Parts: sequence; structure tokens; C-alpha cells
Amino acid sequence: MTNRPENRVLIFDTTLRDGEQSPGATMTHAEKLEIAEMLDEMGVDIIEAGFPIASEGDFKAVAEIARQSKQATICGLARANFKDIDRCWEAVKHARSPRIHTFIGTSPLHRAIPNLTQDEMAERIHDTVTHARNLCDNVQWSPMDATRTEWDYLRRVVEIAIKAGATTINIPDTVGYTAPVESADLIRRLIADVPGADEIVFATHCHNDLGMATANALAAVEGGARQIECTINGLGERAGNTALEEVVMALKVRHDIMPYDTGVDSRKIMNISRRVATVSGFPVQFNKAIVGKNAFAHESGIHQDGMLKNAETFEIMRPEDVGLSATNLVMGKHSGRAALRSKLKELGFELADNQLNDVFVRFKELADRKKEVYDEDLIALVKQNDAVSDRLKLKSLKVICGTEGPQHAEMVLLVDGEEKSIDATGDGPVDATFNAIKALFPHEARLQLYQVHAVTEGTDAQATVSVRLEEEGRIGTGQAADTDTVVASAKAYINAVNRLLVRREKTAPGADVKNVGYLDAGE
Repeated sequence: MTNRPENRVLIFDTTLRDGEQSPGATMTHAEKLEIAEMLDEMGVDIIEAGFPIASEGDFKAVAEIARQSKQATICGLARANFKDIDRCWEAVKHARSPRIHTFIGTSPLHRAIPNLTQDEMAERIHDTVTHARNLCDNVQWSPMDATRTEWDYLRRVVEIAIKAGATTINIPDTVGYTAPVESADLIRRLIADVPGADEIVFATHCHNDLGMATANALAAVEGGARQIECTINGLGERAGNTALEEVVMALKVRHDIMPYDTGVDSRKIMNISRRVATVSGFPVQFNKAIVGKNAFAHESGIHQDGMLKNAETFEIMRPEDVGLSATNLVMGKHSGRAALRSKLKELGFELADNQLNDVFVRFKELADRKKEVYDEDLIALVKQNDAVSDRLKLKSLKVICGTEGPQHAEMVLLVDGEEKSIDATGDGPVDATFNAIKALFPHEARLQLYQVHAVTEGTDAQATVSVRLEEEGRIGTGQAADTDTVVASAKAYINAVNRLLVRREKTAPGADVKNVGYLDAGE
């Protein structure tokens, strides 16, 4: 009798593991716990909480997520060696439902890295999956770069993993190379040709290098896969992963041709999408499917006329299906704390009293400068509370700019409570401002990204600025919003420096997941 549910697709979320591997997307311990709780509440079946061997911080986060989970299976990742697997088990074993996920690269390119022959790798797969199964009765195995692995060898190692006790076989398109027709065919052939394949669950893990991750994942389901690995907002290595919101809504909307169900409450999608964007420092692009700002926006006159007559003419789902309010309550300077708290709760933010007071003060300041304060403005205000350190604080900034340079920035900065001031110059007001910060707090971090976008429309719109800094392999991201773009830029840069300072103190160089060795590091 098969263990593979025919009409149920399991959702395996790896935002906290693969998603966090996006350069600059590293989350704090508290942020990981918060996102895990939101995933659990929205009905995700399996949460891959991290890579326990990567660092002490990752181990503690996975272990605490395992203890706090109420519904989801909690999974940890491990390379194909006993040390990784033992460490993974120590982290997940207290979960209501634990899982060990172990992997090894099986394509010719990946076999060459540890310099293993096909037979040597096959033996290692047998030994490590057996070891994992002796610890945990829920074991997932992945042949990394499966879509570029020779068919005969892939079939052979999948059979070995099943016989060794794997209960889920994940087929990763690690480099986003495959196409939907190939994705479906590969799963279909494995189920048909590998002994015991009908007794386990096949999963699919697709990357978006060619923009086909969601299509490949859904094609794999058509081929017989019953678990989709995905992340919130498609966050992940390089171009990202299959986006959870896309596969959930595709299965919901196209139930006529894909009659598969998930246990995810789609009405919670928008809240968690916004929160992941905030804590990761990766804003969601406006035209992103499902969760982008423009996903339910219509500017064309023909579209607007059709929407007014019947929303279904140009929308295949309702905003309410993903947690958006059908109407937008506009906040203004006459709104009180109770209204602000209610509105923030609707947007997915439940703040403590002191946090609410801080946001309320800044909300009133903004409302005095703007005619209308929109949802996006409020989200931007809340984001300013997300700095993980306050060693550096902006006290005042005055910028002199114009057609004649150089531009000047007069800044007063609090550094560990000590007031420091300077008048710096630069090639433009933002450059002068950043030079002032570097002069007052010398550091070697390099600016990797500087991005500005308006939160709402109009000349009084808030500007949200994103800054990404790199220092000795560590990444720090910062975001800030203000109606003054230069002030927002200064605050975002300072937030990024503060995050770097936290990581400098808490994470030794090489201890994060991106720098873990390929196979046998530490053995």
C-alpha cells in the first residue's frame, strides 16, 4: 500500500534554510523563530528550519523551532556524513514530528568535488541514509543536481536510498536547468522504474535561474511528486526558488486541471510575505506574482472599466484569498493609537506597547507631512523598528546640494551613546552623507547595493531605501523610510552597519551556512 497521498501535495518550506542562503538575507535568532511560527500557523507541512552543523546559532535556532512547533514537521539539513547527521538529529529530535534531510551531489560535476567514484558514492549514500534512519523514522534524501545526473546512475542511487530507509526522495533542479516537460518525465520515470518508489513520497526542489521554478514544480506534481519544496517570496540562492505563494495559489485557482489540495491557509500569505521581506532585507518586486504591489492593481482604462463591472474580468483570484483587505482604510493625522494598532494588526504586525508608542510618534510626524498615510507607509514605519543593534544612531543631518559641488553633509551621530559630528563632502548628497558616517565610525565595509523606491505616489511620498554592505564575507542589510530620501539613505546605511556589528560579534568568519565545506568539513 502506497504512502504517497494521491490528491494531497505536501508543502515543504525552506525559507529559513535555502532562503536564508541568499547573500544578505541572514536572519537573527528571534526573526527565525517568528517566521517559523507564522509558517506553522499557516499550515505548512514541513519546515526546513536550518543547517544545524553550519554554526552554533543555526543549531540553537533549529532546536528552539523544533520545540515550539505545534503542527509542522521540523526538518534539518545534513551533508552525507555521520557528524552532520548526528548534529541534525540533536537539533530536531525534540520536535513533535522531526525529520532529517541528508544530501549529496550526484551529477558528474558534483561527484568530482569529493573525488568519489560512482560505487564509492553509492556506498556512502547507503551508509549515511541508514545512519539517519537509525536515528529518525522520517528521513529525506536528495541527490543534489539530480537533473544533470546520468539517468542510470540517478535511478541506481534513488533505489539505494529507498532500500536504506529514506521515506521521502527529493529531486532537486539545483541550478534551475530543467524545463517542465523534463521535470514531469523525470518523476514519472523514477516512480515507474525504481523498486519501492510507490511506497515513498517524491519531492521536487526547483530553482528559478531560467524563470521556470514554479512551472517545473507543478509539472513534477503532474508526474507524481507529492511534495513541493519552496520559499516565501521565492527567496533563495541566485535567482531564488519556487515561491510558496505561487504554487499554493496555482493549485487553488487551477483545481480544474490540477485537482490537488494543500493544507496551507492562503489568507495568511500576504502577512508572511511582508514579514519575510522585512527581516530578510529583500523587498518584493512590484510585479511579483500574488504578493507584488501591482498584483491586484489596474491602470489601463479598459481594465478599470472591466473591474468596475465585474472583478473576474481581469482577476483570477480575490485579494482576500491571499490576505489583502478588499478596501484600504486610509490613516491620517486624526487617527489615534487604537486605530493604528488595529490597522497594524490587519497588516500582520502585533506590537508591544512601547513599540506601538514609537511607531505612533513617527506616524503622527509623517501624517503632518502627508495628506494620506497608506498601508505601505505604515509597513515602512514598522520596518524602522527592525534594527538589531543601536550602537549607531542618527541625531541630525543637514545637506547642502545643488549644481555646484562638492556637496556637503553636516551630521551628528551617536556612537555607543557618544555624540560625534562632522562636515563631510562627496559627489552628491548621498555620497557626502555616507562619507560622513564612515568618517565618524571608520569601517572597511563595501557598499554592494543602494536602492531607492517610493512607497506611495506623490511628491510627498516616503522613500524606502535599501542598503547592502559587505565586510570580510559578512553581509549586512538595512532599510529605512522617510519623506526625505537622503535621511532615509543615512538611516538605511546606519541600520546596515548595526547589523554588521552584531554579526561581527556573534558569528566567527566562516561559521555561516554559505561557507560550510562541501562534504567532509570537520571530520
